[in-house]
Amino acid sequence: MQKVFVVDKHGRPLMPCSPTRCKQFKKEGRSRVYRLKPFTIQMIDVEGGETQDVEYKVDAGSKFTGLALVGNFEKQGNVLLWAANLQHRGQTIKNALESRRSLRRGRRNRKTRYRAARWRFRNGIKGGLAPSLMSRVNNITNWLKKLMKYVPVTKIVSELVRFDLQKLVNPEISSIEYQQGTLQGYEVKEYLLEKWGRKCVYCNKKDVPLQVEHIHPRAKGGTNRIGNLTISCAKCNQKKSARSIGDFLSGNPTLLKKIKAQMGKPLKDATAVNATRWRLKEELESFGLPLELSSGGRTKFNRSQQGYKKDHWLDAACTGSSGESVSLNRIKPLQIKAMGRGSRQVMKTDNYGFPIGSAGTVKRVNGFQTGDLVKLDQPKGKYAGTWVGRVSIRNSGILDIMTPLGKAGATWKKFTLLQHNDGYEYA
Repeated sequence: MQKVFVVDKHGRPLMPCSPTRCKQFKKEGRSRVYRLKPFTIQMIDVEGGETQDVEYKVDAGSKFTGLALVGNFEKQGNVLLWAANLQHRGQTIKNALESRRSLRRGRRNRKTRYRAARWRFRNGIKGGLAPSLMSRVNNITNWLKKLMKYVPVTKIVSELVRFDLQKLVNPEISSIEYQQGTLQGYEVKEYLLEKWGRKCVYCNKKDVPLQVEHIHPRAKGGTNRIGNLTISCAKCNQKKSARSIGDFLSGNPTLLKKIKAQMGKPLKDATAVNATRWRLKEELESFGLPLELSSGGRTKFNRSQQGYKKDHWLDAACTGSSGESVSLNRIKPLQIKAMGRGSRQVMKTDNYGFPIGSAGTVKRVNGFQTGDLVKLDQPKGKYAGTWVGRVSIRNSGILDIMTPLGKAGATWKKFTLLQHNDGYEYA
């Protein structure tokens, strides 16, 4: 279970407590609900208190980022207090920008109403990052700001880079010690697992032990460069042995062509993470807390030594020096999805750029805004029951909410506001 965040009567963070203790506080009338997601209570009769060191740990990724809060206790050691998987919306932002660009170009070419291109007024993007990349950095720092309101965070631990691409491409770039170091093997294999989909490249088997395989055999002049490596199961690796890939896959030209095409492609996700790492480092340093930087190789080494399975939140918990020994404490991670705060587009358009319907006139209806977390009490009908989820508004005052039975609509009087839209969806 997740720990419950606690703040004192003035809203200052205290150490998280267990759900059992939270229920006891409520039964005694000493607390009230302060926030629903993440669940936080406020003590009515407590002002200040002793706190321990808590680390905010980040396993930064392209599509998903693992977040964890780890408490450093003298007797218990390092204990996981809270964890989450944060899903980014970088690709959604990229698609939206490309769609807007194509619509504007279409209007200009048709000589219809359009906004003139403003090339001379472009000064570049702050920090040199595209909006789709910068959104990943903002999500991580925004969650640090949120959690610092409810937990006494004293240190930040983050992966600076998941894969050292320069040293993977050219293993001889530094020294022989780097090639033969304990963590180098973890860097290379983790990169290959991500690139080749965590399955045998020859037989497509999953959930079996996989080995690093030379596409062009060492016995015939093949190198250890990352472009010449892939992963395969032990059976396929032994079957191929020192044969060339053309000879081994002579009966399967489709697979041979696919492997050769994949050999020269870099890992897109690793490139996105590397592009944002220095900006993320600068943003985390701006909080003024001690910052420890680590690598993905060390994270995997820590996780493997403790026998934990692969997951983003587990990688976050095992990041850095304190990740060598972490007690999970039966934590169930919170699933967070970045949704944005709505569109500023006044008029919706079809695929050809022509307007659809009329422009929206209101942002809120009776205190509700699209994206707010609400509860619907429906006494009868097809959607009878109590439902919790994100709401979408209409000017008429009828609000919609998605349920397992479909989209349910009801008057705003049957809805209860639980939490205003903060740009994220929770599960």
